[in-house]
Amino acid sequence: MSAIKLLRVSPSLEGQEQTPVAKERLISGAPLERLNNLFTNTKENFFCGVWESTTGKWNLNYTEDEFCYMIEGKAILTDAQGHVEEINAGDAFVVPAGYQGTWETIGIAKKFYSIYEQS
Repeated sequence: MSAIKLLRVSPSLEGQEQTPVAKERLISGAPLERLNNLFTNTKENFFCGVWESTTGKWNLNYTEDEFCYMIEGKAILTDAQGHVEEINAGDAFVVPAGYQGTWETIGIAKKFYSIYEQS
């Protein structure tokens, strides 16, 4: 039996390629994302890592619960009812499953994320 070890989560995105936000979700801009998923559990329903985006705005439709810690930058989340939340570096927040709305990145934003998808 192998020992289970602690995993440190780094904010590094070195070597991760930028990919565009899916066109069907895009509202404005031409945002590019980078993702470094650092952990997936054995049930493949819990993930964590680091994510980054350039300026742009797109639609959200969450089926998962996500905890985030904004490492740097700024984003504006607007829910389906029009409630606006400004997220800045140092802010921690949760986006619950069922959340619908928009994400807008101002400049470059980077966050740690932890996602749980109920199976």
